[in-house]
Amino acid sequence: MRKISLLFGCLLCMLAATAQIRGNEIRVMVSPDHTDWNYRLNDKCTFTVRVLKAQNLLQNVTVDYELGPEMYPTEVKKGVLLKNGELKLQGTMKTSGFLRCKVTAHVGDRKYEGLATAAYAPEQLQPITELPGDFREFWAKELEGARRTSLQPLMTLLPERCTATVNVYHVSFQTDRWGSRFYGVLCVPKKEGKYPALLRVPGAGIRPYAGDVYTAEQGAITLEVGIHGIPVTMEQSFYDNLMNGALNGYWTFCRNDLRNFYYHRVIIGALRAVDFICELPQYNGQALGVTGSSQGGALSVMTAALDSRVTFFAAVHPALCDHEAFMKKRACGWPHYFYYYGAPDAKELEVVRYYDTANFARCLTVPGWFSWGYNDDVCPPTSMYAAYNVVTSPKELHPYLETGHYWYQEQWDEWLAWLWKQLGIGK
Repeated sequence: MRKISLLFGCLLCMLAATAQIRGNEIRVMVSPDHTDWNYRLNDKCTFTVRVLKAQNLLQNVTVDYELGPEMYPTEVKKGVLLKNGELKLQGTMKTSGFLRCKVTAHVGDRKYEGLATAAYAPEQLQPITELPGDFREFWAKELEGARRTSLQPLMTLLPERCTATVNVYHVSFQTDRWGSRFYGVLCVPKKEGKYPALLRVPGAGIRPYAGDVYTAEQGAITLEVGIHGIPVTMEQSFYDNLMNGALNGYWTFCRNDLRNFYYHRVIIGALRAVDFICELPQYNGQALGVTGSSQGGALSVMTAALDSRVTFFAAVHPALCDHEAFMKKRACGWPHYFYYYGAPDAKELEVVRYYDTANFARCLTVPGWFSWGYNDDVCPPTSMYAAYNVVTSPKELHPYLETGHYWYQEQWDEWLAWLWKQLGIGK
């Protein structure tokens, strides 16, 4: 009986460990009256607001709502009663951009949120940010200076992460000066031969990395890097301590100093990662892509714009787009420097122009795949379209309307299939 009780207890623990919390019982649905969420300038958009429980309308719910351009709502109301379970709200835009309806429902002592964002001629959006006259020359000179520092790469095999067909290494290499290193996880097919390569650059934050073994198993070299100059194989608590301590708010560090701004070393480090890949004896010297989302989406654009050896890139909800849009009360991209951290002085305004994804986008010459959602409130679609619209190289945009700052499975699958096609693998 004791053995049976122990077994039963173990089964209960296993069930508890595998149980998942998914979603909410109550959902706030905000639905534009065009199925594609796209409108012509001056057209009326009618948003229908419903609050559902078990897929049925809840009666007499109280909601708060905001309506207007992203980040700058023009209509704000609280305590509106949904007498028949629905509320219809109307708005329009006279200039290109995105009209957002954001709703908070109060049910008992809980709050539930929903939103939808209508597009008004987004193909007409252009960046507010100015392109410095010496933008290309500046970055060419900075990279030339950094390359005077040798890579001095270090590679440590991680046997516990290797598979039957792929070797996995913890690697590091110098970036812009002696002792300043990038760290990452390199995955290389074991079979002798020459392979295409993919560089994966990270979203914002501080975390460990596992490397892209899955793509490497299809026949490509993959390198996933961190940007903070620290090993990427430590316990999560190590990174949490940094995020809450010395690197808290790192994206704001020295943003009024052209060469000491935090992202200076980050951008140079991503370019030195390309140097590292190109020195690998297994690289075929042909297909080399770079990809990432959010901060990584920005770094994908930046790396592809500055290094001619990159042959393609994929950017998902790219950040750091059109900082100066704030000056025109238009939605700017993460990290919303002036929106959250105060209006810029002349020096800061000058500096951030060299770190704006929209300005790198002007320099692209290789094919790119883009994707984002209209409901993204971290990287607003207004900011991303502004950058996308100045790209003159071959490009594809795959919007997934309802997504915020996250992926749908279909979006992930489409992104991966495109990357593999460019790499010539996974057939």
